Amino acid sequence: MNLEVNRASLEDKCILRNLLELYAYDFSEFDHADVDNHGLYGYEYLDNYWTEEGRHPFLVRIDGKLAGFVLVRTINEDEACLAHSVAEFFILRKYRKHGVGREVADQIFDVLPGRWSVAEMASNLPAQAFWRKVISDYTQGNFEEIWSDDAKWQGPIQRFVSKPDNDEN
Repeated sequence: MNLEVNRASLEDKCILRNLLELYAYDFSEFDHADVDNHGLYGYEYLDNYWTEEGRHPFLVRIDGKLAGFVLVRTINEDEACLAHSVAEFFILRKYRKHGVGREVADQIFDVLPGRWSVAEMASNLPAQAFWRKVISDYTQGNFEEIWSDDAKWQGPIQRFVSKPDNDEN
């Protein structure tokens, strides 16, 4: 299996828009979103990934076939501290449970070294289990988890620092 994680170009925006519909459908189990009058979920921040600093769109391919995407953004973790954050992470069902998500996450953490903050909705127990395991393995247990229960976010947040190739140099 040949796994590729590449930055999405502006020409790939249409592909991402389509994959985001599949993602939103899957995610509606947790956020209870409805489709609009055109039968679409939409994603209001998609254009921002090509117009705002600190946003990074990635497409995932396996053996040349589309298999998912990752959207990463920079957030103010604390008052004066910026961190990368996984805004959206999607692997097509066909490729789940084969280690693809773990490998994609590891590659993204390596490509964007530095502080990370990965948050999951309180109701999304599968995502919580996935990210705890992936981040624990990636950092060899060197991460912290906090629980946010404010107006902006309710759920666990894992914080850690990544380095290229998960190396201490």
